[in-house]
Amino acid sequence: MNQALNLDIAIDSATFLMTNMIPQAPNNNQKIWESFESYIRTQVLSGNEAYIIMGSYGSGGIGSASTSVVNSIDNGKINVPANVWKVAVIMPTGDNDISRIASGTRVIAVNTPNVNTINAGWKQYIVTVRNIETQTGYNLLSGLPQAVQDVVEKVKDPGN
Repeated sequence: MNQALNLDIAIDSATFLMTNMIPQAPNNNQKIWESFESYIRTQVLSGNEAYIIMGSYGSGGIGSASTSVVNSIDNGKINVPANVWKVAVIMPTGDNDISRIASGTRVIAVNTPNVNTINAGWKQYIVTVRNIETQTGYNLLSGLPQAVQDVVEKVKDPGN
Protein backbone atom coordinates (compact mmCIF):
# COMPACT_ATOMS: atom_id res chain seq x y z
CA MET A 1 0.00 0.00 0.00
CA ASN A 2 2.82 2.44 0.81
CA GLN A 3 4.40 1.78 -2.56
CA ALA A 4 1.14 2.69 -4.35
CA LEU A 5 0.84 5.84 -2.27
CA ASN A 6 4.41 6.83 -3.13
CA LEU A 7 3.71 6.27 -6.82
CA ASP A 8 0.61 8.49 -6.63
CA ILE A 9 2.64 11.23 -4.95
CA ALA A 10 5.35 10.92 -7.62
CA ILE A 11 2.78 11.11 -10.42
CA ASP A 12 1.03 14.07 -8.80
CA SER A 13 4.35 15.84 -8.27
CA ALA A 14 5.27 15.40 -11.92
CA THR A 15 1.88 16.65 -13.10
CA PHE A 16 0.69 19.31 -10.70
CA LEU A 17 3.57 21.75 -10.75
CA MET A 18 3.30 25.45 -11.41
CA THR A 19 5.48 24.88 -14.49
CA ASN A 20 2.62 22.77 -15.84
CA MET A 21 -0.05 25.44 -15.28
CA ILE A 22 -1.07 28.60 -17.08
CA PRO A 23 -3.61 31.28 -16.19
CA GLN A 24 -6.73 30.64 -18.25
CA ALA A 25 -10.08 32.34 -18.46
CA PRO A 26 -12.58 30.07 -16.66
CA ASN A 27 -14.82 29.61 -19.72
CA ASN A 28 -11.77 28.64 -21.77
CA ASN A 29 -10.63 26.02 -19.29
CA GLN A 30 -14.02 24.77 -18.08
CA LYS A 31 -15.93 24.84 -21.37
CA ILE A 32 -13.76 24.69 -24.50
CA TRP A 33 -11.09 22.38 -23.11
CA GLU A 34 -13.53 20.27 -21.13
CA SER A 35 -15.57 19.69 -24.28
CA PHE A 36 -12.51 18.95 -26.42
CA GLU A 37 -11.06 16.58 -23.81
CA SER A 38 -14.42 14.76 -23.57
CA TYR A 39 -14.35 14.33 -27.35
CA ILE A 40 -10.81 12.94 -27.20
CA ARG A 41 -11.95 10.51 -24.46
CA THR A 42 -14.62 9.15 -26.83
CA GLN A 43 -11.91 8.58 -29.42
CA VAL A 44 -9.81 6.67 -26.88
CA LEU A 45 -12.79 4.60 -25.73
CA SER A 46 -13.33 3.69 -29.40
CA GLY A 47 -9.95 1.93 -29.53
CA ASN A 48 -7.58 4.78 -30.26
CA GLU A 49 -4.64 6.37 -28.51
CA ALA A 50 -4.30 10.13 -28.21
CA TYR A 51 -1.14 12.12 -27.77
CA ILE A 52 -1.87 15.65 -26.63
CA ILE A 53 0.50 18.60 -26.80
CA MET A 54 -0.64 21.83 -25.19
CA GLY A 55 0.73 25.29 -24.71
CA SER A 56 0.11 29.01 -24.86
CA TYR A 57 1.57 32.11 -26.43
CA GLY A 58 1.31 35.85 -26.36
CA SER A 59 0.45 38.07 -23.48
CA GLY A 60 -2.92 39.36 -22.35
CA GLY A 61 -6.05 37.43 -21.47
CA ILE A 62 -9.43 38.37 -20.06
CA GLY A 63 -10.76 36.22 -17.22
CA SER A 64 -13.71 36.48 -14.90
CA ALA A 65 -12.15 38.96 -12.49
CA SER A 66 -11.81 41.75 -15.03
CA THR A 67 -13.34 42.91 -18.30
CA SER A 68 -10.03 44.36 -19.44
CA VAL A 69 -6.91 42.61 -20.66
CA VAL A 70 -4.59 41.31 -17.95
CA ASN A 71 -0.98 40.77 -19.08
CA SER A 72 0.39 39.28 -15.88
CA ILE A 73 -0.49 38.25 -12.35
CA ASP A 74 1.42 37.95 -9.09
CA ASN A 75 3.08 41.35 -9.47
CA GLY A 76 4.29 40.61 -12.99
CA LYS A 77 5.83 37.22 -12.16
CA ILE A 78 3.35 35.14 -14.18
CA ASN A 79 2.41 35.89 -17.79
CA VAL A 80 -1.27 35.64 -18.72
CA PRO A 81 -1.24 34.24 -22.26
CA ALA A 82 -3.31 35.67 -25.10
CA ASN A 83 -3.95 32.23 -26.63
CA VAL A 84 -4.10 28.64 -25.46
CA TRP A 85 -3.72 25.73 -27.91
CA LYS A 86 -3.84 21.94 -28.03
CA VAL A 87 -2.80 19.42 -30.65
CA ALA A 88 -4.15 15.86 -30.48
CA VAL A 89 -2.64 13.04 -32.54
CA ILE A 90 -5.18 10.22 -32.72
CA MET A 91 -4.29 6.73 -33.91
CA PRO A 92 -5.41 3.14 -33.37
CA THR A 93 -3.97 1.48 -30.27
CA GLY A 94 -0.72 -0.37 -30.95
CA ASP A 95 3.05 -0.33 -30.62
CA ASN A 96 5.90 1.59 -32.27
CA ASP A 97 3.97 4.84 -32.19
CA ILE A 98 6.16 6.99 -34.44
CA SER A 99 6.15 4.34 -37.15
CA ARG A 100 2.33 4.15 -36.96
CA ILE A 101 1.86 7.84 -37.67
CA ALA A 102 1.40 8.30 -41.41
CA SER A 103 0.12 11.01 -43.72
CA GLY A 104 -3.45 9.81 -43.08
CA THR A 105 -3.21 9.97 -39.27
CA ARG A 106 -5.73 12.27 -37.69
CA VAL A 107 -4.25 15.36 -36.05
CA ILE A 108 -6.59 17.92 -34.47
CA ALA A 109 -5.20 21.38 -33.69
CA VAL A 110 -7.26 23.86 -31.66
CA ASN A 111 -6.20 27.44 -30.90
CA THR A 112 -8.36 29.63 -28.67
CA PRO A 113 -8.18 33.19 -27.40
CA ASN A 114 -7.74 33.29 -23.62
CA VAL A 115 -10.92 35.24 -22.92
CA ASN A 116 -13.95 34.52 -20.77
CA THR A 117 -16.41 35.49 -23.52
CA ILE A 118 -15.29 32.50 -25.60
CA ASN A 119 -17.90 30.32 -27.27
CA ALA A 120 -18.08 26.78 -25.83
CA GLY A 121 -17.77 25.06 -29.23
CA TRP A 122 -14.15 23.94 -29.73
CA LYS A 123 -14.72 23.04 -33.40
CA GLN A 124 -14.88 26.69 -34.43
CA TYR A 125 -11.30 27.12 -33.18
CA ILE A 126 -9.79 24.28 -35.26
CA VAL A 127 -6.66 25.33 -37.14
CA THR A 128 -3.70 23.50 -38.62
CA VAL A 129 -0.61 22.51 -36.68
CA ARG A 130 1.36 24.80 -38.99
CA ASN A 131 -0.82 27.70 -37.86
CA ILE A 132 0.12 27.05 -34.24
CA GLU A 133 3.78 26.61 -35.21
CA THR A 134 3.70 29.98 -36.99
CA GLN A 135 2.24 31.65 -33.90
CA THR A 136 4.59 29.98 -31.39
CA GLY A 137 7.83 29.35 -33.29
CA TYR A 138 7.71 25.67 -32.21
CA ASN A 139 8.26 22.64 -34.43
CA LEU A 140 5.60 20.49 -32.77
CA LEU A 141 5.75 17.12 -34.53
CA SER A 142 9.47 17.18 -35.27
CA GLY A 143 9.91 13.51 -34.28
CA LEU A 144 8.01 12.42 -37.37
CA PRO A 145 9.62 11.85 -40.77
CA GLN A 146 9.60 15.19 -42.61
CA ALA A 147 7.36 13.92 -45.43
CA VAL A 148 4.70 12.80 -42.92
CA GLN A 149 5.08 15.97 -40.87
CA ASP A 150 4.59 18.09 -43.98
CA VAL A 151 1.22 16.42 -44.64
CA VAL A 152 -0.34 16.05 -41.17
CA GLU A 153 0.64 19.55 -40.07
CA LYS A 154 -1.18 21.17 -43.01
CA VAL A 155 -4.49 19.34 -42.66
CA LYS A 156 -7.31 21.21 -40.93
CA ASP A 157 -9.39 18.53 -39.22
CA PRO A 158 -13.17 18.77 -39.80
CA GLY A 159 -13.93 18.01 -36.13
CA ASN A 160 -16.20 15.04 -36.83
